[in-house]
Amino acid sequence: MSCEVSKIKKFHAEEVPSATLLRKRLFALLLAAVFLFLGVCARFLYVQVIDGDRLRAKALGQWTREVPVIAARGKILDANGVVLAENDATYSVFVRPNAVEDKSATAKILAQIFDLDESALYKKMTGSHVSEITAVRHAEKVKTAQLEEYDLPGVYYARDNTRVYPYGSLLSRVLGFTSSDGAGLTGLEKYYDKYLTGIDGEISYPADLVGKEIEGEAVYYPATDGMNIRLTIDYGIQSIAESAMRAVYEEYSPSSAQVIVLDPDTFDILALAESPSYDLNDVPREDTDLLNELSRNNIISDIYEPGSTFKIITAAANIEEYLQGNKAAFSMNYHFNSSRTRSVDGTTIKCWSTHANGKHSNQTLAEALNNSCNPCFTDIALSLGKDTFYEYLSLFNFGKETGIDFSGEAQGMLVAESAVRDCDLARIGFGQSVAVTALQLACAGAAAVNGGYYYQPRLVQEIGTENGSVYAEIPVTLKNRTISEEASSLLASLLEGVVANGSGSKAYIEGYRVAGKTGTAQKFENGAIAQGKYVSSFLGFFPANDPQYLALVIVDEPQGAYYGSVVAAPAAAEIFRGIIQLKNIAPYTS
Repeated sequence: MSCEVSKIKKFHAEEVPSATLLRKRLFALLLAAVFLFLGVCARFLYVQVIDGDRLRAKALGQWTREVPVIAARGKILDANGVVLAENDATYSVFVRPNAVEDKSATAKILAQIFDLDESALYKKMTGSHVSEITAVRHAEKVKTAQLEEYDLPGVYYARDNTRVYPYGSLLSRVLGFTSSDGAGLTGLEKYYDKYLTGIDGEISYPADLVGKEIEGEAVYYPATDGMNIRLTIDYGIQSIAESAMRAVYEEYSPSSAQVIVLDPDTFDILALAESPSYDLNDVPREDTDLLNELSRNNIISDIYEPGSTFKIITAAANIEEYLQGNKAAFSMNYHFNSSRTRSVDGTTIKCWSTHANGKHSNQTLAEALNNSCNPCFTDIALSLGKDTFYEYLSLFNFGKETGIDFSGEAQGMLVAESAVRDCDLARIGFGQSVAVTALQLACAGAAAVNGGYYYQPRLVQEIGTENGSVYAEIPVTLKNRTISEEASSLLASLLEGVVANGSGSKAYIEGYRVAGKTGTAQKFENGAIAQGKYVSSFLGFFPANDPQYLALVIVDEPQGAYYGSVVAAPAAAEIFRGIIQLKNIAPYTS
């Protein structure tokens, strides 16, 4: 008996937990409860705070039907307020499959009204798991009026706007175009897209879980329309420029005919025209290669060897260095060697003229410009030397972007100063072995004759709202000085002589002081001269004593005649005559 009692006592001693063990178990239980409580609190915090907006929006989406209120895209205006890009009221049609009562009948009606594929639409409505389908975009008001007659459950429409260009092909390579949903794809539409694009709003209607509208108060969230941009482009001058380029294109059948017109006092772009062009209201989106070719702005994005128009820069550098007392520069009375050729680094540089019968003999700088004699400008570049000449190339911003407010600007090509040889330097002096954009050359020419001021060119001067308030102004920005006002004035007078007495005579306008320089450059392909292919050009401005308008005309691969004096100079004169008439500019009186 005592033995059994002993066993029972031993058994109870083994089975009953000690006080320490009980405390441990209670602590573990409490700790688990704390962790569970913290987990619930954390989840509550996540649902209510961190993910609250998303969940509220999801809930709202389940119990509301949203009709979008599309913001109007901002207008593009010329310098005088002429509308160049605006919007037409069109509509998008949407379908909520869960709310459609008869999908077959609905698909048939929509297909009939909007000329859609009935079977494809029905398949979307029955096979898609999305809550909403866009059935059609950019529908006309008359079509949506027909839709209203049927009062189809689950079908609604909202304004979406269609981009419209009132003047079709005018400024097509500058304005650019938008995508089907209104986003800027090219040109200024793309560059200023963040300002032109507005913020969409919506109207929220109470709805049941399948999207059917129920009774209740709608909530309206207004759209914020995009801002307008006002260009430096003058519609009148642009029209004149485009007409002139079309005429050149029709007469000489070139690869392209292009012109840039700018204000030398500010570098504001007044016109930027190129032929061939295309209608912005009928963009050839299906032909990608053609679209890329037609929408590319060659004046800003392509480079070429400028030829003799570049002699303006060489002459500017020489005049400035002469005035500064550099003995390497040639005076206005210096007579250049009358030989037709120069030999540099074993290569022979020739003048375009044979120099027969004493032509081009004993020329001054003025006469060298009149005659466009290559050897004279070879002499200038070599005499000034690589270091000095490259300083001027830098001051005139060659080999750099101008900073214009447009995507895709090219930098041009300039032989690195460390690698340039005398034969390279000699050719750069008359516009070979250097590649520029038309924009670069026009800006450099303006900075050579406007007193020596190089500005950053601009296409947009102001961003504002429809009610006329100004959001931002794009200021006129002086980048640097190039030459002195005295040197600039001398150069302008020499270039006036080129039009009055030299190769630019076809740009002469009676009663007006027109100045300029012609250029005829042979094209190179695969490192060799392309026989029969030329770039004809003319850089001109007026009045010569106070430049207000500057134009650079470039005709790529004209057929028949190809000299800049014959092809490009008359086109520039036509543009200047148009500007004179448009702006009612009185003739010069001494």
